[in-house]
Amino acid sequence: MSRELSGLYRALAGDADERALPAPDRLRRRADRRAHLRAALGGLTVAVLVAGTAAGTRMVLTAGPDATPGPPAASPDPGSPSPTPATPPPTPSRSSVPPSSPARTPDAPAGTTAAGAGVSPTRIPDRAFFVLAAANDAGTGSTFGPGPVFPALCGATPGEAGVVTRRVRTLAFKLATTPQGYVPDGSYKHSITVYRPGRADDALADLRRAVRDCPTRPGTADTEGLTSTQRLLPDGGYGDESVLFEVRRPATDYEGAPDVREVVRLVRAVRVGNVVTVLWELGWEGTSSPRSQVDQDSRRAVDAIRNWLD
Repeated sequence: MSRELSGLYRALAGDADERALPAPDRLRRRADRRAHLRAALGGLTVAVLVAGTAAGTRMVLTAGPDATPGPPAASPDPGSPSPTPATPPPTPSRSSVPPSSPARTPDAPAGTTAAGAGVSPTRIPDRAFFVLAAANDAGTGSTFGPGPVFPALCGATPGEAGVVTRRVRTLAFKLATTPQGYVPDGSYKHSITVYRPGRADDALADLRRAVRDCPTRPGTADTEGLTSTQRLLPDGGYGDESVLFEVRRPATDYEGAPDVREVVRLVRAVRVGNVVTVLWELGWEGTSSPRSQVDQDSRRAVDAIRNWLD
């Protein structure tokens, strides 16, 4: 053994001799303290794990079965600007929601279906026709039957395309100043025509064109040799739209009171949705159409149709 190694052993022995070993009961107490510390640390670890598991279970149950956990929140960088929260999409207003498709309404008349702005009936009941005011009722009633709904207009037949159904009647009226029992003051050819959707306004456009294209026409069998003239008159305030025109011709000898030189007939067609009603005033024994009476009965005719369609 070398001299340096022998010196190291001697130094180690001297150092060990100077340190006294602790008594056995002291060593036992130190070992017990270490065992208790390890047990406490183990229990604390288990408690932390149980608490974390319970919290995670509550979060999953609260979020629902479709919820997916999001990424962990990142700590904001002190040097970067704070993110601007996203603006939620605007809630659509009531007016922006597209309307539902039209359907039959429970209180619609039998045989009708909702059709956009109007109604497309498949039949026309009696109540769709207006009733004369009591002061204008001549007491002759009305008669339903076939027949033209417009006077002859140089061979044109406006309003015949797209017809669903039609009814025509004739009725006489008297003026409020005419006593009951006297000869009526006039009569109507009154018709109601139902068109397919979008064809009623075409019928009125055809009528305007037919009147403009027929400013004059020769007389009929009853008015042979007497030329009549047709022209459109300004009109408005009836239904959705209306057409008013007049037919003028010289009076015949039969109609011939000295002061009657000309006979005037008024014709008004009014559209209400897909329905067109026509009042064609035919007179009575040569009388001319009283405009105020035709206007009044036109309003009554429109009201009757609207009450029927409501």
